[in-house]
Amino acid sequence: MADPKGFLTTGREVAETRPVAERVRDWNEVYVPGSLLPIISKQAGRCMDCGIPFCHNGCPLGNLIPEWNDYAYREDWQAASERLHATNNFPEFTGRLCPAPCEAACVLGINQPAVTIKNVEVSIIDKAWDSNDVRPQPPERLSGKTAAVIGSGPAGLAAAQQLTRAGHTVVVYERADRIGGLLRYGIPEFKMEKRHINRRIEQMRAEGTKFRTGIEIGRDLTATDLRKRFDAVVIAAGATTARDLPVPGRELNGVHQAMEYLPLANKVVEGDYVAPPITAEGKHVVVIGGGDTGADCVGTAHRQGAASVTQLEIMPRPGDERNAGQPWPTFPMLYKVTSAHEEGGERVYSVSTSHFEGDEDGNVQFLHLIEVEFVDGKLTQKPGTERKIPAQLVTLAMGFTGTDVQNGLVSQFGLELDERGNVSRDADFATNVEGVFVAGDAGRGQSLIVWAIAEGRSAARGVDRHLTGVSDLPAPIRPTDRALTV
Repeated sequence: MADPKGFLTTGREVAETRPVAERVRDWNEVYVPGSLLPIISKQAGRCMDCGIPFCHNGCPLGNLIPEWNDYAYREDWQAASERLHATNNFPEFTGRLCPAPCEAACVLGINQPAVTIKNVEVSIIDKAWDSNDVRPQPPERLSGKTAAVIGSGPAGLAAAQQLTRAGHTVVVYERADRIGGLLRYGIPEFKMEKRHINRRIEQMRAEGTKFRTGIEIGRDLTATDLRKRFDAVVIAAGATTARDLPVPGRELNGVHQAMEYLPLANKVVEGDYVAPPITAEGKHVVVIGGGDTGADCVGTAHRQGAASVTQLEIMPRPGDERNAGQPWPTFPMLYKVTSAHEEGGERVYSVSTSHFEGDEDGNVQFLHLIEVEFVDGKLTQKPGTERKIPAQLVTLAMGFTGTDVQNGLVSQFGLELDERGNVSRDADFATNVEGVFVAGDAGRGQSLIVWAIAEGRSAARGVDRHLTGVSDLPAPIRPTDRALTV
């Protein structure tokens, strides 16, 4: 146990954010650099080293949280990094982007603020990079087997790194112009600077993983060609079919999917554009969807100089504390104020969009909404509550419905889909097609980054067993496994 009295004597402290007036003028991460280092050892010392550490079960990766908390408390950063990497290929991603279901499952959280597990995690990995403790781990020998990975998001990258380290020759195919999937073009820079992706890619290249960008399997390269070239294929293409809003006026200029809007801002930071083709500058912006992607749109609009930002959510406002239907250690639906919300804008709950109104040139100008309420378990419109709000840019951030079937990937491979539109797979993450496996959102549906990495690692074990008959890679989770958080 790190500090037997830590949870009694030390209060919870989190990373310090930069002043709003400063950070909305740039795209750097919102946190004050180095603000965690003076406090993180004591924060790690709040860990109780529980006899049954429910944080393990709350995390799909099974992170060894009490162990690396103990090392962080003792400031043995190298040992902490080794334990962290034992279950997680990319802790610098999860430490910045994960909603921390491990903290919701923390035993201390029953009657006190939970341990700042996420902050400890990111401190360990940042310290490891600064100390040059993160090095390439090339295999001792090659197996002579080859594997292709379709998609370079967290699931694809995790599968590729595990397979490369097992000795297989791995090629990652990405349809975008840069590696990273939604980590690259869906997550704003202010949440995670892309230098963190770049140095992991360099590590993977040094280990032997090969990357091919600008190639979409099903269009630029057929499934047949891919199966001829490789002994196994891992599909980690994500669940990229966005949920639409089929209401009158949807065709107006200025109404866009979030994933049409957000990547352009990232491309400005990458230097591809001076100004984004779709911008919030000087406009009244409405974001439809109250989740993390919606918050990303809010923060992006602030940085582009929006005249106003309004975020709409059809569900009621969540509570500030757990309700009886979401007891510890499940992941509760709580009212959350992200860094983007701290920067301004209005959040409106229990409303539904009825239609959009445009000008004579076909540009959206107003959004018409109506309040809704639950009646006999169904969302019902409340008569007399209709109103309209200014809307010159609307982003739809309502989640995703399944795998993209338009590019030919599903049909060319002959893949079976489940009732939710995801690629079906068995306990080894194998599809109905021999030698073809699936990991991440493509098989699971839209989920968390920790699930993507966990599934990528598990699918890699299935591939390794398929190629060699045995596998020394970590035992897989089952595709049907659901941690206490989901």
